[in-house]
Amino acid sequence: MNILLIEPDRILGGNYQKALEQYGHSVNWQSNAQSAIHQADAERPDVVVLELQLPAHNGVEFLYEFRSYTEWQDIPVIVLSIVSEESVTGGAKLLEQLGVVRFLYKPQTKLHQLVSAVKYLEPALS
Repeated sequence: MNILLIEPDRILGGNYQKALEQYGHSVNWQSNAQSAIHQADAERPDVVVLELQLPAHNGVEFLYEFRSYTEWQDIPVIVLSIVSEESVTGGAKLLEQLGVVRFLYKPQTKLHQLVSAVKYLEPALS
């Protein structure tokens, strides 16, 4: 599975990438929304793992832009963020409309839970 990981923190991004690659996934790690759009254009991801707290453009802005491309509208998004779901303007309903299939709150999420969330999507993508 080709995963687009959008995480601005170098240590966390490296840890997430390593954990996902250990399970045979290809991970393209980007630290900001603009480079993530370019990466998705270069190689279509099967899944996006997204931090909402990004430099320049936040994760919700990224999702609006990402979903504006018809070829990316069906790609599932897992939010893994320091921002709680309750803090997102528009809340769970907005995130669902933007194709977020799972919301993981970083302070309460272990690496194996991220891997499990991605693994859960595999049958649907086959």
